[in-house]
Amino acid sequence: MYRYDEFDQEFVDQRTAQFADQVRRRLAGELSEDEFKPLRLMNGLYLQLHAYMLRVAIPYGTLNGRQMRKLAHIARTYDRGYGHFTTRQNIQFNWPRLEDTPRILQELAEVEMHAIQTSGNCIRNVTADHFAGAAADEIADPRPYAEILRQWSSIHPEFTFLPRKFKIAITGAPHDRAAVQVHDIGLQLARNDAGEIGFVVFVGGGLGRTPMIGRKVRDFLPEEDLLAYSEAILRVYNRYGRRDNKYKARIKILVHETGLEELKADIEAEFDKIRHGVLRLPEEEVHRIEAYFAPPTLEVLAVTDAAVEARKASDAAFAQFVAHNLNPHRVPGHVSVTISMKPIGGIPGDASDAQMDVIADLAERYGHDEIRISHEQNVILPHVAIRDLPALFDVLVEHKMAEGNAGLITDIIACPGMDYCALATARSIPVAQEISERFGNAERQAEVGELKIKISGCINACGHHHVGHIGILGLEKKGEEFYQITLGGSANEESSIGKIVGRGFSSETVVDAIETLVDTYLGLRTSKEETFLDAYRRIGEEPFKEALYGIG
Repeated sequence: MYRYDEFDQEFVDQRTAQFADQVRRRLAGELSEDEFKPLRLMNGLYLQLHAYMLRVAIPYGTLNGRQMRKLAHIARTYDRGYGHFTTRQNIQFNWPRLEDTPRILQELAEVEMHAIQTSGNCIRNVTADHFAGAAADEIADPRPYAEILRQWSSIHPEFTFLPRKFKIAITGAPHDRAAVQVHDIGLQLARNDAGEIGFVVFVGGGLGRTPMIGRKVRDFLPEEDLLAYSEAILRVYNRYGRRDNKYKARIKILVHETGLEELKADIEAEFDKIRHGVLRLPEEEVHRIEAYFAPPTLEVLAVTDAAVEARKASDAAFAQFVAHNLNPHRVPGHVSVTISMKPIGGIPGDASDAQMDVIADLAERYGHDEIRISHEQNVILPHVAIRDLPALFDVLVEHKMAEGNAGLITDIIACPGMDYCALATARSIPVAQEISERFGNAERQAEVGELKIKISGCINACGHHHVGHIGILGLEKKGEEFYQITLGGSANEESSIGKIVGRGFSSETVVDAIETLVDTYLGLRTSKEETFLDAYRRIGEEPFKEALYGIG
């Protein structure tokens, strides 16, 4: 994985020292809150409903055991003993004291971590497939390109104050696990007929108040043009993006209002001006960065292990874990393991300091010291030998992280909602917990199969509800919380925005409504292999509306 060079370390150390002085001046009353706000946001520090919140960057979701232990230490020392993994593959600490934040950033810098560009109208943390570098279906590891984009975008003088925040995602496989089509720029690695690496490029995706699927602007962008083309897109957006209305300031609105063909022409014209300059990506630079991401040397092993098979036959919980929480690996005899941060009845994405320490131990013992954070708020050990699964599972059981529910109905994405966020209009966490408890029975989950529920506590859609198979949006109505339901969303290579099915439900009835939808699906599917999303796309919304409201 990537290691800081001298520039990285000096840059982060200088920023940390600058922020320490800014905090000192704020505490001394030399800076007002209005003066301090842009400074703290540039360092990932938000003021939420009850306290400050610090968002720490985990670039492209990759970290090691030493870094995870540092996060555990910060949770234990400066917070309330836990952190929250986000849909941007970052981690948030919800209760740091302002006076402690310079020390937290200093400690993060000691392990090559920071909180830069996790907030503000800049290019945010670049996200990637959480199985990158390990997945059997991968064309190439996307993380070297994500790192190149990180280096290019960090404090880019032209893009530090964009019309709005800007998000980039990249995936290295035909099956999109990084939700690239709902980002401002989405990149999907591809090979042309000559076998050369390049990118399918999408522009203008995004969720929030006006959800949109990104539009394809390039079928194949050569590898060497990655930075120049990205810069061209950002220049066009920075030039023409609206600054008079923050709700219409994202690039998706520019695509919509300008029209795809005109915008493509503007991008290509800008690209032609700069493509042969310093932004051309040299092959040797790609190889230099790729060397940082060289996969561990893995022994080819048997794909079937007698001890694992015996354990599956005798332990239903282990069998469920193996059935749902493993992803095929490129090296025979290995898998990528998803550690679910969605215990039944728990808070999605939360991890205690003790659990983070355990994850670090497991990564070092069984996972070649690599850890990934997924945009679905889970933790992944990307390189695990199949023969080690029973021992790993036993440790997870001991520390309440052995839920075999990845991709199932209880693997819920949820934002912090009104329990923490000053922007939220309703709570997300209690709804997620109640749904999890309602469907927590292992046999019930297996019967339902793949079903992605995503919950947001306001229209900003941090819980990605628009692309949930079932999406739930919390809203305030006459002083009470109501929940709007959408159906048919998806964030993979066949992305779609969910459709609102009708009037909202109260906090007391929304979980019953979800159960009605699930029961309706079970009664209408053609086989156990037909997923909820497949069934919805086949039969449409009418049977579900009728079940919910008694009308077609």
